[in-house]
Amino acid sequence: MRVAGIMSGTSLDGIDVAIADIAGRGWSKRIGTVAAATTAYPAKVRAAILGVSNAQTHTGEIARLHFLLGELYAEAFLRLCRRAGVPPGSVELIGCHGQTIFHEGAPVGFLGRRVASTLQIGEPSVIAERTGIPVAADFRPRDIAAGGRGAPLVPYVDYLLFRHPRRGRVALNIGGIANLTAIPAGAAPEETVAFDTGPGNMVIDALVAHHTAGRLRYDRGGRLAARGRVRRDLLARLLADPYYRRKPPKTAGREQYGREFTARLLAARLPAEDLIATATALTAAAVAEGIRRFAPATARTGDLIVSGGGAHNPRLMAYLAAFLPAMRVATSAEFGLDIDAKEALAFAILAYETWHGRPANLPSATGARHPVVLGKLVYAGGAGRGPGRQTASARAARHPQADSAPPRVTLQGR
Repeated sequence: MRVAGIMSGTSLDGIDVAIADIAGRGWSKRIGTVAAATTAYPAKVRAAILGVSNAQTHTGEIARLHFLLGELYAEAFLRLCRRAGVPPGSVELIGCHGQTIFHEGAPVGFLGRRVASTLQIGEPSVIAERTGIPVAADFRPRDIAAGGRGAPLVPYVDYLLFRHPRRGRVALNIGGIANLTAIPAGAAPEETVAFDTGPGNMVIDALVAHHTAGRLRYDRGGRLAARGRVRRDLLARLLADPYYRRKPPKTAGREQYGREFTARLLAARLPAEDLIATATALTAAAVAEGIRRFAPATARTGDLIVSGGGAHNPRLMAYLAAFLPAMRVATSAEFGLDIDAKEALAFAILAYETWHGRPANLPSATGARHPVVLGKLVYAGGAGRGPGRQTASARAARHPQADSAPPRVTLQGR
């Protein structure tokens, strides 16, 4: 089955789209990446998303963005199809994560009850209408309803792609927030440990934008951090936050590391390059702290497999190697998986499971009481566009390779 995944993360870099051929079920699925690309958000759209993310806003702004993002997601998918020469009709399903504007996975007091909540925007009905393809979306709420934190969801895919019978591995994605999946050698799915370690690029990006008055949105090549000095006293105070010692499952977001956090750093009145260097070190140190505390076996030996925007920052990668000297630090590209496409590919895989009515959360990662089928399906209309209603001959007519086994993502040491 050919499936597209669409992901836009907390760093607000843009819209990642990946198209993959997926076959099989369980942990023996075969996955072959067909195409992937990133479309940057227009500056005004990015600013608008920031304006409604964990902020005082008007419901009208959220509603308009919800439908606008559906249009932009559909356009990004169709643009990739044109560039890669992939007929849109060959894609049988789209999985769209949406744009998170609020996430509070742990219950809090509200109107006399304890409520956990999350909100992703990007209307899937618009995507289905513009593309003519069914869409699976809104993956997090069902896990929360089952007592989980609604995140992280990618560990299901990390385990599928990176488990190894003899080597421990940690799959680390550094987007706006950094999250990891620790997979001990020969581990069963329920033995994996996964959680958000803390800030990824979010704080670094905010400091860079402030320092350059918006001229730059991120620290390209880690150059600004390289010109600064890590302020160890400030780093120690930041690492004293109880979050880093709290046992998983746990999640973080713009609620913890957004405007207020950046404002506290700026209040220290240190040189901009020193703040950026310290924020970069904080991201790596929080990852290392999380691995040492909650996955000590992999910290002593194993592979740290890094994906996401942070993998492009050599300064950040160097800090990771320095804080975790016993681990081999590599990017997911060395394991056959595009650095920028992993999370989009993950939501293609999660959508594939949704389509087949199979659970795809890992309760050991999210804290859910039991496995659940994630997401909601929006059909594109017409006969044969719902689960189980398309015949093998119809699939073959639309996509001649649909029933042949696609190549698996190539991983070292498998």
